[in-house]
Amino acid sequence: MTQVDIAAFDHEWARFESWLSAHSPADRAALRGPADPEGIDRLESRLGFALHPELRRLLELHDGAALSVSEPGPHPLHAGAFLPLGHCLSGLDDIAMMHEILVHVRADIIEPEAWDGEALAVNLHLCVPIALPNDGGVAFVDHRPGPSYGHVYEMGIGSGDLDGTLWATGPAELFRLLTDSLETGSPFLYYRPSTYVHESGHHRVTWEIEV
Repeated sequence: MTQVDIAAFDHEWARFESWLSAHSPADRAALRGPADPEGIDRLESRLGFALHPELRRLLELHDGAALSVSEPGPHPLHAGAFLPLGHCLSGLDDIAMMHEILVHVRADIIEPEAWDGEALAVNLHLCVPIALPNDGGVAFVDHRPGPSYGHVYEMGIGSGDLDGTLWATGPAELFRLLTDSLETGSPFLYYRPSTYVHESGHHRVTWEIEV
């Protein structure tokens, strides 16, 4: 990972955050402050490998968004659910919690002999959550060595989807594609963005599925 790559991530994230500030300030306000550097180091120790540099950079900027789903209580869609499928960016606690779930899914549900050894499903322990919705899915960054390193996938585990859908080849590309979509109104994959007025009176981002 070179400085140019981190600079590219910073540029694309700044574009995305600027769009939120202008068009959906309630969503922008849901972003938490920087993650504790020692907390990031502890997370890497817990995972057993280093975070992809662009994911680490995202955590250095924001420790996720809105209410942590690892906290008790109901979790309806709220400000900060500004990614497709209502995903919220995960902070350190949610990443650790969801990664543990992925490890258990791999150990308890996956039958390795039924899958190719390179399949995501048998490598979930090397997938680091980046965002969570409220329906049992997860978006994650692939940390398998090789050509897929850094790719961002979404997997609807709650619906039995263990193949995953490629969202982008890395976090920088993800936020470039999302911002392009937000700026032009064109779809990101099969999700078309818009804003709506929440009952609170604030504008928020939503993504409609196009069929």
